[in-house]
Amino acid sequence: MFPKYDVIVVGAGHSGCEAAVAAANLGSKVMLVTMNMQTIAQMSCNPAMGGVAKGQIVREVDALGGYSGIVTDHTMIQFRMLNRSKGPAMWSPRAQSDRMLFAQKWRNMLEAHPNIDFWQEMVTGIIVKDGHARGVYTGMGLEIESEAVILTNGTFLNGLIHIGEKQFGGGRAGERAAKGITEQLIELGFESGRMKTGTPPRVDGRSLNWEVMDTQPGDEQPSKFSYTDTPVLQKQRPCHITYTNPKVHDILRTGFDRSPMFNGRIRGIGPRYCPSIEDKIDRFAQRDRHQLFVEPEGWDTVEIYINGFSSSLPEDVQYKAMQLIPGFENAKMFRPGYAIEYDFFPPTQLKISLETRLVKRLFFAGQINGTTGYEEAACQGLVAGINAHRAIQEEDPFVLKRSEAYIGVLIDDLVNKGTKEPYRMFTSRAEYRILLRQDNADLRLTPLAQQMGMQNLDARMEQVEAKEKAAREIDKYFRETSIAPDILNGYLESVGSAPIRQKVKLHSILLRPRVGMAALRAAVPSLDAHLKQYPKTFVELAEVNMKYEGYIRKEQEMVDKMNRLEAVKLHENINYDALGALSAEAREKLMQLKPHTIGQASRISGVSPSDISVLLVHMGR
Repeated sequence: MFPKYDVIVVGAGHSGCEAAVAAANLGSKVMLVTMNMQTIAQMSCNPAMGGVAKGQIVREVDALGGYSGIVTDHTMIQFRMLNRSKGPAMWSPRAQSDRMLFAQKWRNMLEAHPNIDFWQEMVTGIIVKDGHARGVYTGMGLEIESEAVILTNGTFLNGLIHIGEKQFGGGRAGERAAKGITEQLIELGFESGRMKTGTPPRVDGRSLNWEVMDTQPGDEQPSKFSYTDTPVLQKQRPCHITYTNPKVHDILRTGFDRSPMFNGRIRGIGPRYCPSIEDKIDRFAQRDRHQLFVEPEGWDTVEIYINGFSSSLPEDVQYKAMQLIPGFENAKMFRPGYAIEYDFFPPTQLKISLETRLVKRLFFAGQINGTTGYEEAACQGLVAGINAHRAIQEEDPFVLKRSEAYIGVLIDDLVNKGTKEPYRMFTSRAEYRILLRQDNADLRLTPLAQQMGMQNLDARMEQVEAKEKAAREIDKYFRETSIAPDILNGYLESVGSAPIRQKVKLHSILLRPRVGMAALRAAVPSLDAHLKQYPKTFVELAEVNMKYEGYIRKEQEMVDKMNRLEAVKLHENINYDALGALSAEAREKLMQLKPHTIGQASRISGVSPSDISVLLVHMGR
């Protein structure tokens, strides 16, 4: 019935979609198996992409040939660049999406790909022969053969939904849980655990009083995620902000005795940085209000998402408390919030390529690895798809360093440190934030994607080369062009900067605090005339490169030092137990994780600098 595929992807969420596209764009024949073709790329939680650090990941996925940025640009209803008041390392793009258009666009792009086939059914097990993944078993008893398998099961593995004292199986509201895979993996020797996440109620926007809420508009000049020629947003829908209050908290507390989170029915660990509303008022009892973001679900729907009000309390308690929130006095609920528990597999059981250590050519990506968030899932799917293809071709795995991408930071953290709670990316997790900005992901990563053979990147590479050339030309112009005092001093005084007494180079002026490119262009007409030949994004890149040149140089020096450790390879057959000078903990962790390089070994929890010295001596260094 089925041909033999190169790669089978199990699950069609954000991770599965990117995995399928990555493998297909490298030339693999892909089968994407999903329990429901109507929920491909479903935004199960908030209808948004990007945010702090997450926006950088979407840009990186796009730069590597993934589709998340393209889909977001075609379906967004609002765009904001977060943290503009901070340095450029912190700038993070975020977009509200039309939930239905987002899923539709993803499905259209997948169906347009000649290398991707689909099958709608539950996968109940993996075909494993001689320690290799060779395909999947389905609920109807069918066998689909392949050279590699990628599991991207999201919250569906033995998913259990909680609303107050009610609990029922499900991977998402209205959808059944997936059975069989966890049990088989445990039989194969994998360790599993339970995690928990949640979602807030959805309400009818027609029943809300928008006048009493704060309006949160999008940027006046919205940007976009993809480096390709995607549309720029012409109109936007606003979001709104409101707050809880002590009366809301008091009503919520009346349901604590029926809360699955407080009475022990939920065993899984929830996300630290996205707690439920009951968790917030319990942990932060001293606070008398919490911020809520009231977000539209799309252009043509009245459904509203209450970001910040995630809950698993009984539905009657959720409803009573909600009606005490300003603007929600007459709110009508479409569905209550709920918590969901699901199986995950600690990611220390993976190689840095996301291939499992126990079964060859079996890859895990997304929430099965203990992460949370669409963006974290998407980037893992992309890497797993790339490496599944490369494994079939018997090529070395594609591995991003921590100095090359937030994706590299995320995967390195998961594989070397593991996670006991849902892992979310933050800028603070990256050591080289000034190098890993959202504006230069294409310069960092598109050349790597082209080198590995990703299709349809010629136009992208032309843009990368044009962008690099423009940055060099603008830098040269600033270093060679002098401006007289009578042109500059009025502007300098207006921003509280010392006036100049003679002609000075533009470069030295731009490096001053409080001096920005846009205002400098307005003050110096000849500069504005010269820069008009370049796209806005090219000029912004040049400005950041010049203003932060010293910081960039220092970070690059740190990277060069770390790369010397990354260059020292460790063979998988090293018997660390025989190295008596290593600490007992280091021997245990090194035998378990089998790091590929000294640099990777240095980031394993429990491996000390003295242990690294022992390894260097052992390697003849």
